[in-house]
Amino acid sequence: MAISPSIVGTSTPPVTMTVERGRLQLFAKAIGQSDPLYVDVAAARAAGHPDLPVPPTFLFGLELERPNPFAWIEELGVDMPSVLHGSQSFDYTTMAYAGDVLTAVSTITDVYDKKGGALEFLDRVTHITRDGDPIATLTQTTVVRNS
Repeated sequence: MAISPSIVGTSTPPVTMTVERGRLQLFAKAIGQSDPLYVDVAAARAAGHPDLPVPPTFLFGLELERPNPFAWIEELGVDMPSVLHGSQSFDYTTMAYAGDVLTAVSTITDVYDKKGGALEFLDRVTHITRDGDPIATLTQTTVVRNS
């Protein structure tokens, strides 16, 4: 099934969450982060931070706060078992911390295929903001295998 290029420019509704210390500490443990800066508030403050800083890849999880975080791709008629992770990158404007209220909005920026349509690619950019001010831009490519 070919994904229509007409979806380029469509955005997801905003999703907002409060970054909780406990989640940051669990995330740091899950990724093997041993720097006390990410788990100990006193260490973070001693290093000049107002609270625990958000580890770089944590922001990807913000979009998972939706009731169905994959609705955007399911609505395209894509069979979820055919979805592959292509790439992902993070570009930070400023730091985020425990206690921050962050908002994410994703926009599809490109749709293209390779190998005669056997692989389709969806590029998305997600803008993360705090009180309307930019925090980070996440770029992601999702690959769809067509049989």
